[in-house]
Amino acid sequence: MRENPKSPKSRSQESSARLAAALTAAVEHRWPVVPGTVLCGGRCSCGDPDCPAPGAHPHDPSLLAATTDARMVRWWWERQSPDAPVLAATGSAVSAVSLPAAAGARALVHLGALRLPLGPVLAMPGRYALLVAPYSLDALGEMLAQLPCVPGTLRYHGPGGFLPLPPGGGAMGVPPAGGWGRVRWVLAPRPAGGGGVWLPQVGPLLGELVDATVRLDSGRSAY
Repeated sequence: MRENPKSPKSRSQESSARLAAALTAAVEHRWPVVPGTVLCGGRCSCGDPDCPAPGAHPHDPSLLAATTDARMVRWWWERQSPDAPVLAATGSAVSAVSLPAAAGARALVHLGALRLPLGPVLAMPGRYALLVAPYSLDALGEMLAQLPCVPGTLRYHGPGGFLPLPPGGGAMGVPPAGGWGRVRWVLAPRPAGGGGVWLPQVGPLLGELVDATVRLDSGRSAY
């Protein structure tokens, strides 16, 4: 796929949008953020010719440097990495469970019918991610062990993980050859009473997400 060159004005607007998104996530949502890699001429900006996730991971700085400090965020997206997508580090302030987009869309309808309160929901190319309160891997493992089966297409974004935030891939990315592509909110974050973002616990949602994914994987309608 050929890269489509962007005008300086278009790239400037996209860079401004990513800076605004990074500041909103870090300062208003209180989620630690870090720049992600981008695709440059079809190659990942990390420089590894055999990169297993080109244009779709943190690199410089590493995920451990994720921060909510507005000054650092401004420096990263104004000076160091204006084309970089915004990645939220998961585990300490926010976590998530993601599933194939078709299963995710159906699960949202069913969860809404059950009147289960939902937090933010992200749509990424091919997947939905439901953002939840932080969970430990031990607690998640105990919950999953109580379920009859756990599909491999369900993914968990907890300690040591990360999620792309809107608007998604950088100006130099070329989806679908690599990178995150566009990312959007299906359900936008809403403020919590004491500041930050309201997030549900993962437990009440997990069974429905597993069921929706299992039914999709087996070729049946989710509901």
